This record gives sequence, structure tokens and C-alpha cells, in this order.
Amino acid sequence: MQHVFGLPRHNCRMNSLPTKSNFVDIAQHLTQGITSGRFPVGSLLPTEMELCNHYATSRHTVRAALHELQQLGLVSRKKNVGTRVESTCPTNEFRPSLASLEDLIQFGNTHVRKLQDVASEKIKGDLAGDLRCKTGSSRIRISSLRMDSANDRLPVGWTDVYIEQAYADIAEIVRHSPGVLISTLIETRHGRRIEQIEQEIRAVTIDEPMAQSLQVAVGATALKIIRWYSDAAGKIFEVSISLHPAERFSVSMLLKRS
Repeated sequence: MQHVFGLPRHNCRMNSLPTKSNFVDIAQHLTQGITSGRFPVGSLLPTEMELCNHYATSRHTVRAALHELQQLGLVSRKKNVGTRVESTCPTNEFRPSLASLEDLIQFGNTHVRKLQDVASEKIKGDLAGDLRCKTGSSRIRISSLRMDSANDRLPVGWTDVYIEQAYADIAEIVRHSPGVLISTLIETRHGRRIEQIEQEIRAVTIDEPMAQSLQVAVGATALKIIRWYSDAAGKIFEVSISLHPAERFSVSMLLKRS
């Protein structure tokens, strides 16, 4: 690209990505450019052809990446005008089709999250199956107790969130943002937008030391809820695993004929 926003290329150069980048990678890269202020609000992004040349990819891939930016509320697109930067803060407009347990915990006014631990972990055994990753893979684990503000003595549950090592900066931010979804932090800082959340609920028994943390007897029945967060390319970038003592929480939903 010779010029971007009327400035010489060297004044607003984008860091290069490997050739044949997929649209999710390009969307994340452009999002970082917007949120950092390199592409100011009100300015136009480079044209589709300029982006094709810069990223060494097809017009179809570039358009898919720009669609991701639109979905985040970062840009608007108009024929014969181009792609205009509208905001430096992504908006999370994702809504699950059915109300889920974690949504109630995260957004309900009666529950709070108490951070317990943040650590890097090598994944092995059954956990690798739950996370759908290879044994030996590394993940950042963020562990929290869920508390009911009306009864802050007994935890409602325990949640472990696993994210990629590339998002290690998120782990530190979580310490100071207990009320913000981790997936929202990833969207805001890295531009990786949630396209789908898959949820599975299992009946399990609680063992040590989890029984002690949840203040229940060893062998007590619990709900184990696993959620896989995927981007538009179908790649999982976050997994949450929650344990809830059966007598302290229930899941209900209303289904209507379509």
C-alpha cells in the first residue's frame, strides 16, 4: 500500500502477517490496529485490493475479515466510500439461543465471581478430552468461586476457564475486572469474536480437594457444565468447566414450537 489515510506508508505501517492468512487472523490484526489508534475513528481502512496485496490473500478472505470487524461494531462499509472506522471498542452482541447457566452467573445481580488462582497448565488425561486439545498442550487456567451475594458463606460453584497462551495478558486483567466475561476481554483486546458456544451438562460426583472448596461432602452430586467458545472459523479459543453442587443450582429452559 502506498498510502493509508493520506499518510506515507512508513508512518502507519501494519506489521506483516504470514502469507495465506485466514480471515480470522486478518480480522484480529486489523482490530489491533484500530484499538491501538493506528487507524483512527472516522478514517478509512485501506481498500480491499490494498488489503489483498498487503496480506497476500484473496478478496473473498479480506471481505470475510471486514465482515468480522462489522460484527464487532468497529467499522461500517458503504459502496463507493469504503470501510470507515466507527469505534475503537468492540461491542459484544452475541446472544445464545437459550439462556444458560453461566449467563445467569456472569450477568445476574445476585452472583459474584471470586478469583482463586491463575496459572499456566500442561493439559493431560481426561482434561485434554474435555478441552478438545492434544495431550501436552499448554493453557492458561483461570479458577474462580461463584458466590451468592445473599449467602456468601456457601459457594454456588467453581469455574475453571482455559484460554490459549497467546492471551496471557487477559489473565492479569481478570484480577482487576471480576465482573467482565473473559470472552469479552478477548474480543476487546484481541478481536477474536465468539461465533458459537457449545454447552454440555453432565452429572458427576465431587472429590477432594474440590469438596473442601465447595463445602460439600466428598462424593456429593454436582452438575458439570462445559462450554466451548469458537470463532467464525470454527476454532475453539476458550473453554470453561463449571462444577455446581446439585442442591444449590438448577438449570431450566423454555422451549417453544417454531
